[in-house]
Amino acid sequence: MKLTQAQKTKRLTTSAVLMALAAVLAMVCALIPFLNLPFGGGFTIASMLPIVLISYLFGVRWGLFSAFVYSLLQVLMDLYLGTGGSTVMALFTPGSDDYMGYGIAILILVIDYLAAYTVLGLGGLFRNRFKNPMLSLCLGTALALSLRYVAHILSGYLFYGAWAEWFFTQEGFYAVGGWILNVFHGKWLALAYSVFYNGLYMIPEIIITTVAAAVVSHTPIVRKKGE
Repeated sequence: MKLTQAQKTKRLTTSAVLMALAAVLAMVCALIPFLNLPFGGGFTIASMLPIVLISYLFGVRWGLFSAFVYSLLQVLMDLYLGTGGSTVMALFTPGSDDYMGYGIAILILVIDYLAAYTVLGLGGLFRNRFKNPMLSLCLGTALALSLRYVAHILSGYLFYGAWAEWFFTQEGFYAVGGWILNVFHGKWLALAYSVFYNGLYMIPEIIITTVAAAVVSHTPIVRKKGE
């Protein structure tokens, strides 16, 4: 169905407001030290839900476009407000601990930022698939954030697996780390490390955001779209 100019304007302004809300939530959480992990990643307290809502309200195609724009905004926010220094800048700075060459830096940027945030645009995939709007939004939210988790797992496995043995011997992690080091080796250890490390913040994030989606699903605008 072709949108009128008024509908296009409403879609654009609503999406802009939701992206701004997502950015503010992410920035506030980035300023709280205990919410951020030492080697990247951290809790953002449902900051991704507004991006999922764009997809739910206006469709997956528009949702993917908006999520891609938000992924670029995430890169800019990291450059401006990176916790403990910009992760993006470190990737491209020879001599930093994160520098692995420009080619790998670009791949990390594509996977950890562009892909990881663009998949949030799939959050509206289940709209109108079920009679219950809460079920549709919650499933879409869980799927979108799980795909982001997969993107981070892939990046961690490909580029940060060398940290695995060191990480699992650190204080606070050795209880489970000792078992993992005995069971997994080589590439499997790198994968276990990436699943574990990224799961420290992504699994709670998935749960928190899905619960928040259940609450938001009762608002009139979401219920109307789900009918």
